Amino acid sequence: MTALLLITLPATRVAYVLLALLVGGESAGVPLPGETALITGSILASQGRLWLPLVIVVAAAAAIVGDNIGYELGRHGARRVLSRPGRFEDRRQAFLERGEAFFERHGGKTVFLGRWLPFLRVTAAWLAGANHMPWPRFFAWNALGGISWAISVGVFAYLAGEVAVRIFHDAGYVLLALVALVLVGLAIWYVFKRR
Repeated sequence: MTALLLITLPATRVAYVLLALLVGGESAGVPLPGETALITGSILASQGRLWLPLVIVVAAAAAIVGDNIGYELGRHGARRVLSRPGRFEDRRQAFLERGEAFFERHGGKTVFLGRWLPFLRVTAAWLAGANHMPWPRFFAWNALGGISWAISVGVFAYLAGEVAVRIFHDAGYVLLALVALVLVGLAIWYVFKRR
């Protein structure tokens, strides 16, 4: 049904739906390229194919909704798994206690700044839920982070526009050249060290 809906929608609507699914899914804890989707949408907006304000609104809303889903999954699912009796129960309980203390002191910063860090973007909401960060506090920091992230990344990618396209296209060659330089440097260092 979803595939049929995507086929019948105009290309621009498909782009917005795909952006929402990728950003929301990543925020909920699924390892998807959400930030890459936002960057791509913003670059397409710089070329006149999409509208930047709508790209930012879709990405921010999807990030907020996805994070709230991840929070609930962490609060009910991950918490239940970590607190159940059985093997390594003491370690898991100690982990939860440390996590709760951490989120009591640094939860807001973690949720907010986690939007810009790849690993935390996928896990911060789960961790906040599992460690019983109060939902109103989580929601406020999450919304602030999601909106700030969508604006900053979206505007940067939009302004980069054509330059970003060239960078992504040429990145493979640049990365290959850097790896070759590092390997040559290590080989020279190794030879001199052995002498």
